[in-house]
Amino acid sequence: MDFEEIYTMYFQDVYLFILAMSKNAETAEEITQETFFRAMKGADQFEHTCSVKTWLCQIGKNVYLTHLKKGKRFADKAADSSEAHGEAAQSKEKNPEAICISKDGALSIYKVLHCLDEPYKEVFTLRTLGDLSFREIGEIFGRKEGWARVTYHRAKLKLQELIKHSYRE
Repeated sequence: MDFEEIYTMYFQDVYLFILAMSKNAETAEEITQETFFRAMKGADQFEHTCSVKTWLCQIGKNVYLTHLKKGKRFADKAADSSEAHGEAAQSKEKNPEAICISKDGALSIYKVLHCLDEPYKEVFTLRTLGDLSFREIGEIFGRKEGWARVTYHRAKLKLQELIKHSYRE
């Protein structure tokens, strides 16, 4: 398979993955392009220990994290924007997945997600917003599928607790 085929086959998957993390279409487009550029440059380093999609998502995740580190002001701006659109307490839903389904809920839970420790925050985001399988999440972290399942379940419990606390305040 040549690189053009890989690009055509996986562009949308990588874009949606980055969009789920960044919550910004322009940023997702930019990061996705950079991801494929880096993948093309480092194609000879791909060891085939995971799927091409997982490999590309790993690169994309690293590019995005680098982007955040370089521009901390972008992350602060996103957090301010989520506060302006409402707190998690305004939502009547108790289930984290149900909250993420609605547009307002996704913005509301963004603030609650920031309270979650890693790797819970990232695993929950990859599964719920990135629509990745537990196997793919495990591969991204260099862990087994079972680890991803347990971590996701614990993240859900922690989020439910955080949401309950935000309702009381």
